[in-house]
Amino acid sequence: MTKLEQYYNKFHEEHRLTTRHGMVEFSTTLHFILEAADSLKTANGDRANLQNIKIADIGAGTGRYSVELCHRGFDVTAVELVKHNLEVLRSKHENIKTWQGDARNLSFLDDETFDITLLFGPMYHLHGDDNKTAALNEAKRITKKGGIILVAYVMNEYSVIQYCFKEHHWKEVAEKKGFSENYHLICTEDDLYDYVRIDDINRINKLCNIERIKLISADGAADFMRRELNEMSEEEFNGFLEFQKSICQKPEIVGAGSHTVDILRK
Repeated sequence: MTKLEQYYNKFHEEHRLTTRHGMVEFSTTLHFILEAADSLKTANGDRANLQNIKIADIGAGTGRYSVELCHRGFDVTAVELVKHNLEVLRSKHENIKTWQGDARNLSFLDDETFDITLLFGPMYHLHGDDNKTAALNEAKRITKKGGIILVAYVMNEYSVIQYCFKEHHWKEVAEKKGFSENYHLICTEDDLYDYVRIDDINRINKLCNIERIKLISADGAADFMRRELNEMSEEEFNGFLEFQKSICQKPEIVGAGSHTVDILRK
């Protein structure tokens, strides 16, 4: 069993996006998935049948996005590496086509099949440009020309603030030379996550020769204020969700949160 499988067999992935800070990430990201779908329907002159839009969810986890999108009428195919996560996903919705597989090799999926491809989990755990470009190039391959790819990353600055300073691991990380002179975390294959900056994302896109539509902060300040979110009334929390959607594309916000979603066009 790999370290990734051991982690997700214990980690409550099913719960993460139902916490309030997780709901901010989910609500914001879903908004832009639906916006992408609407733009494709408009471009194709077909605003009636969502089932005409095929979505691939690569690194689908336990299916939070796959199930929601399937319930909304989309034709969804989910790929997940971790068997435990896949079993949970399969127990939820029989209409989702599922595969166990690695984002870097989607040979079981045909070229230019999907209108929208989600690549949300894999980039968190793939180290180095070669692995990341392999996953993005596979997502690009299976996406139709003119289709949209949404790619999620975990961000460097949030991780430094949270782990090194808020959780007081700075000395430990510094002693093992775990970050560069400009505080970019240095991650190896032994680390579960790989953290990026916007410059890193731009470099990956250039290597894959793919065009950006927009770049958003999926959660903004949410992960910095978990307690405050939990203390909000339902009305106030809904207000925060709308606030987050309104600011998530601002350059001063993007990259500051824990997750960034890059929205690309093939």
